[in-house]
Amino acid sequence: MNTKTLTGELKTQAFQERLKEIYVDAGVLTYQTERYQKAIGKFEELYGEQEAEIYSAPGRSEVGGNHTDHQHGEVLAASINLDAIAVVSKTEENIIRLLSDGYPMITVDLSDLEMRKGEEGTSAGLIRGMAYGLKKNGHSVGGFQAFVTSDVLNGAGMSSSAAFEVLVGTILSGLYNDMAISPVEIAQVAQYSENVFFGKPCGLMDQMACSVGGLIHIDFADPQKPIVEKVDVDFSAYRHSLCITDTKGSHADLTDEYAAIPQEMKKVAEFFGKDFLREADPEEFYKNISVIRDKCGDRPVLRALHFFEEEKRVELEVAALQAGDFQGFLSNVQESGDSSYKFLQNIYSNKDVQNQSVSIGLAVSDSILKGHGVSRVHGGGFAGTIQAFVADDFVGTYREALDGVYGDGSCHVLKVRPFGGIKVK
Repeated sequence: MNTKTLTGELKTQAFQERLKEIYVDAGVLTYQTERYQKAIGKFEELYGEQEAEIYSAPGRSEVGGNHTDHQHGEVLAASINLDAIAVVSKTEENIIRLLSDGYPMITVDLSDLEMRKGEEGTSAGLIRGMAYGLKKNGHSVGGFQAFVTSDVLNGAGMSSSAAFEVLVGTILSGLYNDMAISPVEIAQVAQYSENVFFGKPCGLMDQMACSVGGLIHIDFADPQKPIVEKVDVDFSAYRHSLCITDTKGSHADLTDEYAAIPQEMKKVAEFFGKDFLREADPEEFYKNISVIRDKCGDRPVLRALHFFEEEKRVELEVAALQAGDFQGFLSNVQESGDSSYKFLQNIYSNKDVQNQSVSIGLAVSDSILKGHGVSRVHGGGFAGTIQAFVADDFVGTYREALDGVYGDGSCHVLKVRPFGGIKVK
């Protein structure tokens, strides 16, 4: 569809219904309409008026299973109604040109998709990795030009990188493969891209939640064939909202901290001759803690203990939601947060103990929520965001308190989005 026609259609009832489907909250439709119009306008400034398509990939909220996916564990995760959108046109050149709002133009030549050391830690590396992975899997890839804008909080634990990877994969699926590449495969290629081309060790949960969408229970016992189960729940029916607060801590220079968690968990797995903790017997672990301490150290033991107990909590959370036991669900969310703080120890960096933005957010949340909700660290930890399920009649009070600590607009009241990576129009 021509970009001028797209702009005109944005205000029609049909497009408004489409936006309501995607973003769930009618209160954000005016914002989203203006956002899409600006994105199309920026695309035209860069590339001219022409035929174009619009794609979207959401951020994610991890609900249960903190740092379990990389050990082939279980997680409960949700796509949220913050996303990255791209206005895109297919080109005859075998080159991807992509400009993200506020960043320089990225150019990736698809005739050479081998990993480049100089692109580690860059968006160009992620794009090249996505194209390489999809092509290696037998899919078609080709050139396009795009303008991308995102309201997924960058570096704040909502997986802005995973949203970007999934967005690129969904674009290539739409332009060159008739949208036939499965969301699960796009997620797997996105993880590969981040691990190998970007140089960041991560599990598969972020990419899977962004790509598949909705509230999903994922079992990674076999990461090549993860079991994905949709969990139908309407949080509004329980008069609770999902609040994500940006504690304004940066994930920069924390790669070593993140990498140490799977490394230390694997130390314990290797004690039992296994590659991942999911393959180890929890009863044997508890019987052998004394010996494991001597062989591996204390923190690996504590992090392994968190893993084994967090596995149980994910199943309990899913069972509680399916049974309509919302209080049981909340209790397990709180226990997950406590375990992450005490045993997983991903709340602040020991290299910088005076910078504890996440700790402050959790402390303030615990002090004021009493009976009105629960909170926990969100995502990778060490910096970024905290998550809370807050009673609707207390959201205003909670938001005011957290904004008072971190600044206006830091606390976001979000909805679970039913879609992962999609072609919008």
